Amino acid sequence: MKLLSLKEKALNYRKRGYSYNMISKKLGLAKSTLSSWLKEVPYKPNEEVIKRIKAGPAKAAQNKQKRKIATIKIIKRNAKKELGKLTERDLWLLGIGLYLGEGRKLQEAVRITNSDPKTIKIASKWFRKICGLKKENFKPSVHTYPDNNVKATMNYWSQIIGVPKKQFGKTQIIRGNNKSKKKRKSLYGTLHLHIKSCGKKEFGRSLHRRIMGWIEAVSNQV
Repeated sequence: MKLLSLKEKALNYRKRGYSYNMISKKLGLAKSTLSSWLKEVPYKPNEEVIKRIKAGPAKAAQNKQKRKIATIKIIKRNAKKELGKLTERDLWLLGIGLYLGEGRKLQEAVRITNSDPKTIKIASKWFRKICGLKKENFKPSVHTYPDNNVKATMNYWSQIIGVPKKQFGKTQIIRGNNKSKKKRKSLYGTLHLHIKSCGKKEFGRSLHRRIMGWIEAVSNQV
């Protein structure tokens, strides 16, 4: 039985509707060689080729997403190295910036409001580590939506800040704006992290004035 030459095999594959790329992989031939051999052969893609063509954009998008994820991981890893370990002063300044953006400035009441658990965690750490507050000084309250599970929401924020639910104030249900879940950044509403003095003057108005002094000092130097 006569063995087919590579050129004959390539010709058979082409007549059966295979692309140059697929024939090249099957036979180990360069696509330039196939082009020279098969350029006169009529070509009609077979079902396998058609499926690959249709799947092409989806595969390309998937590969693009993988490259994006890999790039993000590298950038974040390098960013962590650039930052290094936070000092107590770093935390102090970070908290001042956070309060400048998210804290209550009026009526000399100390409070930070946000829906981002990372922001609330940082605020909680700052109040404890820098301002010297204890667990009992926290009086959080939740603002949430009618279709949220209030119990789950309370449990969530209680774990984030390490404060028992019995210390939480009354939960406020936001009604009338018909915001859908899809448009919300958080399924757990917004946490209002109030600070109470518990009878200690330095944690009442004095703390608010102190924080405002920090903010003013930073603003004057920037």
